[in-house]
Amino acid sequence: MRRDFIALARSGGFRGLTPRLLPQWVHASRMSDPAFVEAVTSMTLRVGRDAFIRQQTAILGRPDSRPGLSRIRVPTLVLCGRQDQATPVEVAREIASDIEGARLVVVEECGHLATLERPAEVSAAMRAWMSA
Repeated sequence: MRRDFIALARSGGFRGLTPRLLPQWVHASRMSDPAFVEAVTSMTLRVGRDAFIRQQTAILGRPDSRPGLSRIRVPTLVLCGRQDQATPVEVAREIASDIEGARLVVVEECGHLATLERPAEVSAAMRAWMSA
C-alpha cells in the first residue's frame, strides 16, 4: 500500500492522498469534523509531496526494532489510540510487554494521530506517566 501511495504521489496525485489516508489515520468520529479534517489536510500539504515520499520510503526500509526492545532500561510510555490502524493496540501491547516496566495507555475513540485527536487525554497520560 505504501508503494502504491508513493507511486501516486510521484505521478501527480499527492493532493488526493490525504482524503484516502485520513480514514486510516483517525477515528471515524473525527471525519465529520471539518475543522479537524482541514487541519490535518493543511499539515499534510505543508509537509509536501517530497517529504511524504521520503517518509514512506524510510518506513518501508526501516529495520524491525522489536528484537531490541528488551534492552531498553529507561521509563517508557507506550501510547496508542484504540482504533489506530497503523499501530494497532495489539502491536502497542507487544511493544510495551517487551520493555521492562513500560506503561501502556490506550486512548479511547482515537486513531493514529492521538496528539491531534485527543490532546487532553494524551497530555493527561503524559503528565501522569512523568509524575510516576
